[in-house]
Amino acid sequence: MIGSLMYLTASRPDIMFAVCACARHQVTPKEYHLHTVKRIFQYLKGHPKLGLWYPKVSPFDLVAYSDSDYDGATQDRKSTTKGCQFLGRRLILWQCKKQTIVATSTTEAEYVVAASCCGQVL
Repeated sequence: MIGSLMYLTASRPDIMFAVCACARHQVTPKEYHLHTVKRIFQYLKGHPKLGLWYPKVSPFDLVAYSDSDYDGATQDRKSTTKGCQFLGRRLILWQCKKQTIVATSTTEAEYVVAASCCGQVL
């Protein structure tokens, strides 16, 4: 089920964070993880027309957003990096992944995600 959801994130970035959070528990899943995956499928069934939309005419401005949840993973204390880049009104890149380091402050976690986002823009 997680593999199918990961495939869908290519065109449905709105489910990326929830799917990545569920994928972290594939080795030792609990009952509530299965319930969460079912809720994601229910959300997709209830919102079939959401997805990526690329208008013909759009400004040519490059805009990037990034965020981090400091100390989000309770098992290893690594923060989750989230970000997206737009070219005009077109979403061209998005990500949601666990940071490779353990940040010691919110500022450090945000700095890591900002550096990653800037690297992707360049």
